[in-house]
Amino acid sequence: MAPLDKISSSGESGPPRAAEPPASSHQLLFSLSQCAAVAVILAAALRRCTAAVATRDFLYPVLAPSPAAAVQSIRCYSHGSHETDEEFDARWVTYFNKPDIDAWELRKGMNTLVGYDLVPEPKIIDAALRACRQLNDFASAVRILEVVKDKTGPHKEIYPYIIQELRPTLNELGISTPEELGLDKV
Repeated sequence: MAPLDKISSSGESGPPRAAEPPASSHQLLFSLSQCAAVAVILAAALRRCTAAVATRDFLYPVLAPSPAAAVQSIRCYSHGSHETDEEFDARWVTYFNKPDIDAWELRKGMNTLVGYDLVPEPKIIDAALRACRQLNDFASAVRILEVVKDKTGPHKEIYPYIIQELRPTLNELGISTPEELGLDKV
């Protein structure tokens, strides 16, 4: 008995034969046009299904946005207000200088500030340290200094500059640096 892949449609064994060509070129064109029509219909159905699934709108057909809408949305994103460095610093100094700031707001503000890709200016850190003193939270003050040191990363010259700028405030408030407490050796 011959293997199944060696049996042709006529029942003979041997290599499989190519499909018989159509009898005329008219039949070939008709079958190509049928394939193209089916492909167009399937592509349209696929677009409708993916649009419905993407928007989770299964009951109503979804219209694709026009190219003008796409351009408009891009334009809207590029015209946002840009905050200057001075405005950024003033916003955070004002935040930490609130007279009714509580411990949660202090931690939330520092967590948000540390999330930015920058090292805070000494005046922002000064305001945060004064908020710590207002709350009698020495641990948070030391943690702020640790975080600032960590944010400087490989730029080792930034942290000594910040401590130099903050030295009068640290002395006034009685806050020790992590290095003075020996926390850098732990």
